[in-house]
Amino acid sequence: MSIIVIGLNHKTADIELREKLAFSDTRIPEGVQGILNLPEMREIIILSTCNRVELYLYGDSAPETPDKVKLFLSDFHSVELDRLDRSLYTHTGLDAVRHVFRVASSLDSMVLGEPQILGQVKDAYNRALSMKSTGLMLNKLMKKAASVAKRVRTETKIAENAVSISYAAVELAKKIFQDLREEVFMLLGAGEMAELAARHLVNSGVKEIVVSNRTHERGCSLADEFCGRAVKFEDFKHELINTDIIICSTGAPEYVLRLKDMEGVMKERRNKPVFLIDISVPRNIDPKINNLDNVYLYDVDDLQNVVDSNLHERQREAEKADEIIDEEVAVFDKWCQSLDAVPTIIALRKMADKIKKEEMKKLSSKLNGVNEGDMKSIECAVTGIINKLIHPPTVALKESDEDRDLMISALTRLYGLNGKEPVD
Repeated sequence: MSIIVIGLNHKTADIELREKLAFSDTRIPEGVQGILNLPEMREIIILSTCNRVELYLYGDSAPETPDKVKLFLSDFHSVELDRLDRSLYTHTGLDAVRHVFRVASSLDSMVLGEPQILGQVKDAYNRALSMKSTGLMLNKLMKKAASVAKRVRTETKIAENAVSISYAAVELAKKIFQDLREEVFMLLGAGEMAELAARHLVNSGVKEIVVSNRTHERGCSLADEFCGRAVKFEDFKHELINTDIIICSTGAPEYVLRLKDMEGVMKERRNKPVFLIDISVPRNIDPKINNLDNVYLYDVDDLQNVVDSNLHERQREAEKADEIIDEEVAVFDKWCQSLDAVPTIIALRKMADKIKKEEMKKLSSKLNGVNEGDMKSIECAVTGIINKLIHPPTVALKESDEDRDLMISALTRLYGLNGKEPVD
């Protein structure tokens, strides 16, 4: 028996194939039951997101087992087996454990260090628990994966530093203003990246929001969405006097904010700092504005440089994270190996309990005059002696790595744990 991972992700399959292989919430129970109907399978968890579909399995370690699962997936999703096989990867044993730990820790994500994947892994596990499709191995694996992901985030900076244009804009704003909750924000235009940056700003605490768009109805709609207010596009320059952060993406072919305009604004603001983010291509804000005192203007190239630098930092942190994962895989492996000793420990305990019962029966027949309280005290003493005798071999079986098999063999023979008479 072995832990097995079978799946595909954004690196191995295009979006069309990922969509075909995705499990909807309504079809996951059917998929789980279908795979558990395979005689080789004992446990299963299905993780299905926009960027990956993975099966976490515990079952027969025979080489042909993954092929049977792939055939099921091919039939279940009506995808040609050859096409599917080219995009699927398979990990077994400790390689599978390492892969699950890396996925949960966001080391295998499209955006390195993103936090969403751990929540998706936990959701997949909770769904499997509700369907009772997991057991000892996958329960241990998923709980360990969550703790490993937490350790990675605690001991590395894998999740720090912005790695998207929109988020980098917000991080820069935080460096300029001490408390974003006190600043007034304007969304100028409704480009996708600018809108996403606006959402990040709202999540960071910005409360007063102004939206100005060439199509005023669209501006009103966005303002309602952000609980802000809309102003007509021809009036946005007057609003700049009281605005601290501007994200611009109008799609205009020329500058909509020029140096002369901003000089007047800064005079009215009495040189109070203002942060301008021009995500437009071509640029919509005159770059000469950046020469004004207390004006901080960034364009897409500036933000991309920040993103590239931050990605490099995250990749360095990912190396530290992989070292942590290697350590945790070794710990998991040690736990798996300790399971080999469980039947022997159980048999040793049963043998000890049997001896105790037999000896207490003999003793009770000889001690007719002893009251019930004293008899319980004697039984407690006998139990204590037995526990002390079997404690050292029990601990040794759990903790030993190299000679566990030898100890199992010796204890089995010495105490007759295999049904044979013990050695005299």
